[in-house]
Amino acid sequence: MSTHARQAVSADRIDSWLPQTQCTQCGYPRCRAYAEAIAHGEAGINQCPPGGEVTLVALAELLDASHEPLDPRFGIHKPRARAVIDEAVCIGCRKCLDVCPVDAIVGARKLMHTVIARECNGCELCLPPCPVDCIAMVPNFTGHARSASGLPPSPACGRRDGGVADVRWTSAPLSGCASCSRTPAGINEGEGAHSGEPWPEYARAETNHWRTRTERRLERLAKHKRMRRNKSPDGDTAMTEPALPLPTDRERIRAEIRAAVDRVKRKRRSAGRNTH
Repeated sequence: MSTHARQAVSADRIDSWLPQTQCTQCGYPRCRAYAEAIAHGEAGINQCPPGGEVTLVALAELLDASHEPLDPRFGIHKPRARAVIDEAVCIGCRKCLDVCPVDAIVGARKLMHTVIARECNGCELCLPPCPVDCIAMVPNFTGHARSASGLPPSPACGRRDGGVADVRWTSAPLSGCASCSRTPAGINEGEGAHSGEPWPEYARAETNHWRTRTERRLERLAKHKRMRRNKSPDGDTAMTEPALPLPTDRERIRAEIRAAVDRVKRKRRSAGRNTH
């Protein structure tokens, strides 16, 4: 498909077929940036592992392009999971809070952090920065459908019974999707076929919610950045907004983390001796 023809399809419509995990596996900082790159012919349609076959088929039809398999350089499609923090090991470094694209983690410096399960999109961005490896991804089994390959169900549609519905392959119109008029042919719609639920692992309401949370987070970060720059001539922060503390010294942070890790190790060794 030519770049001019792609640009006739808005980034909004492309973005509506991305699962909004904001995982960056596609090579872009968030789903919206990837959608804009596709619209401008700067990225392929096969770079979204979380979207899987649903997104591949949808984008191919939307852009009148040939179907392409998922490019393995960007990862593989995996069953949906969510992050869980081992709160006994967490040292409160805040590094996971800083990278979560949907603000699904709560906590404060030097205090325990925890994941809000219903908000976690499974992006895995919190794993690499954790200095004590206290975060793990666990399967999310409370969902609304399963994929054609028989993957376990995942949360969506508010169901809490873990039920698994039959898979239907359909091109029937969607009644609940404001972003598009119909579902591309061949898309596995699972249990939500008549309420606008295209993905086996994700509900449309969830993806819209994650998009909104990401946009609000970016707006908040931009506001904080403006506040730090908005200083009066004498160096004081403008009185209209409270100032955020300036970034602390990196070496001091590293030293605090090393000390916290040592404390955790000593506690574990002490607990091991006590059990014997």
